[in-house]
Amino acid sequence: MRKKERRLIAAFYTTHDAMAFEEYCLAQGAEGRLIPLPREISAGCGLAWSAPPEEEETVNALLAAAGIRPQHLKILEI
Repeated sequence: MRKKERRLIAAFYTTHDAMAFEEYCLAQGAEGRLIPLPREISAGCGLAWSAPPEEEETVNALLAAAGIRPQHLKILEI
């Protein structure tokens, strides 16, 4: 069984937003990846961006720069 770790999770309203954010982050060299939405969060889209919790400020800046508003932005143990 995989050990749970703390992750910053950004959930999105639409799959389009999730995919656009992933593309933007990859172009910027940001740390993180797209994952299936953890069941602890209910959102309009089934995808979420997962990043280390210490990257919260960076993720917020990337979201603003990309013009994408997350539905949730939380730190979870997943």
